[in-house]
Amino acid sequence: MKTPGTRSIGKQSTSPKRLKAKERRIQLLRIAKELFSGYGFENTTAKAIAAAAGVTEAIVFRHFKSKQELYANILDRKADEIGIDNWGSELHQLAKCEDDEALVLSVVKRILEADRQDPQFRKLMLQAALTGHPLRKITAQRLLPLHTFLRNYIERRQRRGAFRKCDPELAAHAIVGLPSYYGLAKILFGVDNLTIPEDRMASGFAQMILEGLHAVNGSSGRNERSGKVTGKRNRRRKPAQGGT
Repeated sequence: MKTPGTRSIGKQSTSPKRLKAKERRIQLLRIAKELFSGYGFENTTAKAIAAAAGVTEAIVFRHFKSKQELYANILDRKADEIGIDNWGSELHQLAKCEDDEALVLSVVKRILEADRQDPQFRKLMLQAALTGHPLRKITAQRLLPLHTFLRNYIERRQRRGAFRKCDPELAAHAIVGLPSYYGLAKILFGVDNLTIPEDRMASGFAQMILEGLHAVNGSSGRNERSGKVTGKRNRRRKPAQGGT
């Protein structure tokens, strides 16, 4: 398999530059993400990361005890970049208001936006999944809270009669999986047949998800809370046939 050589790693420093500890950590995380996503975790050595940064391996291990710690810090830094804490608060508020449409749309938009802004990160996640390594556990620990939140929300809405009966685990995967697959196909395989704006794409994905989740109230197919058509489409009534 292809491995990072000293001549193929991004912009390699020709002379070491002294950086403050925080700046050096950020630099090493950026370089490690680039190499892990491009060459895989196993094929990227601390020596290669050090060479790309223009420092020694000792400097790398001064900041991070192992490659696993480097990877975990890449995920945590990404969470900080996208404002995961603020977004979590937003989702919980939407859940409290039982605003199904806004909640699902928020998840879909966040995934599409993340893939557009940082496609390299999607490749990194795939490399971790293919590694068969503790990396998968590290990744799962950071993804599980969103999945658990969605599953619990779906279960609660099912008890209220707003969502149709289905496996909440499957439904949670569907919410995340639809926009994630689009990003995966686009980033890895260049499959991008959609020529519509991202906001419209997000609305379309969210609508399809909600139409599958919402329970149908009577023949109108309208969600009790929002009044929007989310189930079966209304059928036009035929004009009554009477006398002249």
